[in-house]
Amino acid sequence: MHDFCFTIPYGLMLVGGGLFAYITKGSIASLAGGAGSGLLLIIAGYLSLNAFGKRKNSYLALILETVCAAILTWVMGQRYLETSKIMPSGLVAGISALMTAFYLYKLATGGNHLPSKAE
Repeated sequence: MHDFCFTIPYGLMLVGGGLFAYITKGSIASLAGGAGSGLLLIIAGYLSLNAFGKRKNSYLALILETVCAAILTWVMGQRYLETSKIMPSGLVAGISALMTAFYLYKLATGGNHLPSKAE
């Protein structure tokens, strides 16, 4: 599976969560954190998708995805430990931990598997 297949939906989920928290609770921190990190991940996924279309790997995108997911795991994990609330901190920390592991696996195995040229 390619990183962008998970990164773009993951980013959209974070943007949606940030917007939802802002609309329902007026939380500017949630809007900035969720929408900001989500947009960064969507951009990284888009870069990876474009590189894949050119039969290349974008290690810059993979590193950016890994760093974003790791930071979200740490920050939301700390918030979960403080509040013991599954929503949203526990859920985001869990998903981000899985994504961090996936990105580390992709980095360790050389990025996206590129299709061979069919000529």
